[in-house]
Amino acid sequence: MTDFYSTSEEKERVLLLGVSRSERDDTEASLRELGALLETAGAESVGAVIQSREAPDPGTYFGTGKLDEVREKLWETGATAAAADDELSPAQMRNLKEALGVKIMDRTMVILDIFARHAVTSEGKIQVEMAQLKYTAAHLEGLRSSLSRLGGGIGTRGPGEQKLELDRRVIHERIGVLKHRLTEMERHRNVLRKAREKSGVFTAAVVGYTNAGKSTLLNRLTGADILAADALFATLDPTTRHLTLPGGEEMLLTDTVGFIRKLPHHLIEAFHSTLEEAIYSDLILHVVDVSNPEADVQVAAVYDTLAGLGMPGEREIITVLNKIDAAPDSIRFRDPNASRVVRISAKTGEGIPELLAVLEKCLRARRRLLETVIPYARAGEIQVLRKSGRLMKEEYRQDGIYVMAEVPADLYGRFSGRYTGTASE
Repeated sequence: MTDFYSTSEEKERVLLLGVSRSERDDTEASLRELGALLETAGAESVGAVIQSREAPDPGTYFGTGKLDEVREKLWETGATAAAADDELSPAQMRNLKEALGVKIMDRTMVILDIFARHAVTSEGKIQVEMAQLKYTAAHLEGLRSSLSRLGGGIGTRGPGEQKLELDRRVIHERIGVLKHRLTEMERHRNVLRKAREKSGVFTAAVVGYTNAGKSTLLNRLTGADILAADALFATLDPTTRHLTLPGGEEMLLTDTVGFIRKLPHHLIEAFHSTLEEAIYSDLILHVVDVSNPEADVQVAAVYDTLAGLGMPGEREIITVLNKIDAAPDSIRFRDPNASRVVRISAKTGEGIPELLAVLEKCLRARRRLLETVIPYARAGEIQVLRKSGRLMKEEYRQDGIYVMAEVPADLYGRFSGRYTGTASE
């Protein structure tokens, strides 16, 4: 399906539409985020209209009277499209198109467009295509009327007119093929994960709201060359890098896709295998942009997503308050879910030594003291202890090499029962 995405680009002027369901809803902040998403996708938000009501109108999202205000705003701003802050039903999309006479998109379409731009690896592209197809299958009728006659620009990098003519049977067949390919990739990922667990290598998943600075932090810690830009979803594909701590121990850091409020369920399902890295890691490194006035809301969105993925409640979390160079009052920020909180600036390097020290403490807290004698014929296995543990003593004796080391629990079980002369902890 090489022609699944349109390559034409035409900057859109977009009017934002949002429904405020209660006084506690920060709809304005959510619309600002939608505007930032549109900017990342190459469009321009030119205004916003908010309606206060208990729920969106099932037929037209806004009530009839509010649609008159939207028409006036479209004319005043010269907007060529309108974007709703919620996922629209096919009927809502079709009726809004007929009532307003401009291209209609919703939050999910915008995010899908960004993901389509930023997917690099084969797995990432498959995950995005599957999410797009599921969205298309659910919104086929509305998409046909809203997109088939308008080409280019934000919201049309996904299914175009030709693909919208496919019936749901063909779309679901394609989804089945993609699911099979993702299953094969997931099986390979599980093999790698089990190999890491067997080796005893300590792993940490770097999670956080999109644009919190996860990639910048990974670059700072490991010297990785990951794209780090001031844009939402600048990076999409997960990246795993080795980190050598000051004491010489090694661990793995895995960057995950950024979280966001109202993250489309199509994407959560499509990227579930990738996000599972957070579930199976030894530690969660939660990066928070404390310079953002919406930091507390973003933190809540991250934890909601982790809970939806089934992350165990006892998982240790280190919250990294990033961008303190732009937020001097960040010391007041609290995260009750975190076992430790570290203040850093991934950009300037401030606080990085303290973060590395905390990571070493977490790693060593999970270690056990091993004393054993390794036969000379197996002397090469000492390198495993050096790489995944902390070798404290090494003596060459008549019956072999005596070692004392702090090692992960898996390695402790592997070495303590293998050789004679093993000392108790």
